Amino acid sequence: MRILFLGNNWVGWQVVQWLREQNEQIVGLVTHPPHKRKYGDEIIRSAQVSPPYIFDGSQLRQLEILQVIKALSPDIGLSVLFGYILRPDFPDLFPAGVVNLHPAYLPYNRGQYPNVWSIVERTPAGVTLHHIDAGVDTGDIIAQRQVPIEPVDTGETLYRKLEQACVALFKETWPLIRSGQAPRRILQRKEEGTYHRTRDVEQIDCIDLEREYRAGELIDVIRARTFPPYPSAYFMHAGRKVYLRLQLLYGEELEGGERQ
Repeated sequence: MRILFLGNNWVGWQVVQWLREQNEQIVGLVTHPPHKRKYGDEIIRSAQVSPPYIFDGSQLRQLEILQVIKALSPDIGLSVLFGYILRPDFPDLFPAGVVNLHPAYLPYNRGQYPNVWSIVERTPAGVTLHHIDAGVDTGDIIAQRQVPIEPVDTGETLYRKLEQACVALFKETWPLIRSGQAPRRILQRKEEGTYHRTRDVEQIDCIDLEREYRAGELIDVIRARTFPPYPSAYFMHAGRKVYLRLQLLYGEELEGGERQ
């Protein structure tokens, strides 16, 4: 298949590198602009795409860029942790449409920070491969895998689990996609599940010292937002933010194992 690859982050790098190892034909690459790239250099190096066919994802709605992509005659678009919302007609450029790899167990946690909201809202965590439609993470599901949340997980440790599950699910499912046998086994209903924007974490990040919280609720917020070096939950003191990060250990992990 002739592939247009749209990707970012470690998962994007791992997937594009694996595709090249399988001798797949990547005819074009869409990345984030330099200031928003994560593992951008690794993705570009692994994709082995000529510079004229490396596109800035922030400019993907421009007609002249779409015309260049169309001229490449790609069979399929693969979106892997790609952070830009595509034009509704974008999938029409591809005979096989566009498939997206999302680190959430859809229909739960469409949009941003699924690792955070799975902990805070206690919704299932997992990863999903789905067809892209006009909505955000609402297309028909091809395959998905649930990832268990442990009581010692933080936003960071759950994210790392989701990364590994994303790569594994893609490798397992790609042969079906490539052969045109990938199922559309679940039609998502728009009114089901959950959706979050980037700014939604602002509603939980500030811990109100005068408010009553359930202990489990407070622990979940603090651990979900524990992801160094990124900002975490905080409380205000004398006009300054005091950030909180939580370390969680099973009893047997305590060094020495002695009771105080």
